[in-house]
Amino acid sequence: MAEVQAVKNLDTVKLISYLLKRTYGQQIADVWDVGLNLALRISDLLSIKFENIEHDRLLLVEGKTSKLATIKLNEKARAVIARIRSERPDHIYLFQSYRNQRSKNTPAKPLSRRYVSRAFAAIGEEVGIDLGTHSMRKTRGYHLYKNTNDIARVMKMLRHSSEAVTLRYIGITQEDVDRDFVELEL
Repeated sequence: MAEVQAVKNLDTVKLISYLLKRTYGQQIADVWDVGLNLALRISDLLSIKFENIEHDRLLLVEGKTSKLATIKLNEKARAVIARIRSERPDHIYLFQSYRNQRSKNTPAKPLSRRYVSRAFAAIGEEVGIDLGTHSMRKTRGYHLYKNTNDIARVMKMLRHSSEAVTLRYIGITQEDVDRDFVELEL
């Protein structure tokens, strides 16, 4: 499996959202748009229940680390969540699977990671990027770093414990560091 990338161009971020909606529907585009704004691992993103959302905050115990993530929702995330909630008031999960809805005895389930991963990979091929479910998290980290140059903030947002891991994760290469030294003259 190829390592997925952060999407470094903001126009491409928007294009991916558009292509996901056009090809796979609004729900998968919503996964992308909300995922970009929450920087969660895909398993945590798909496991969000409406009960985890209190006003403008998401409270969630992360599956991988068992740490409590408390994330203030920005305007875009709140708008998407509010729309989904109004369109699907009976849903338990933010990204609930529509499969087996006719069966009353089947408990609700979120979208599968596999389905989301395949959709992202197909759109990634279309735009020429190794795109996957981690791309949302990596993209948010990359753009936060580029806007602030504060690796500590990115580490805290991604809940990483090492600068080296965070830099590698968001795709900051030695070439990027070299360019920063050349471009910033004091």
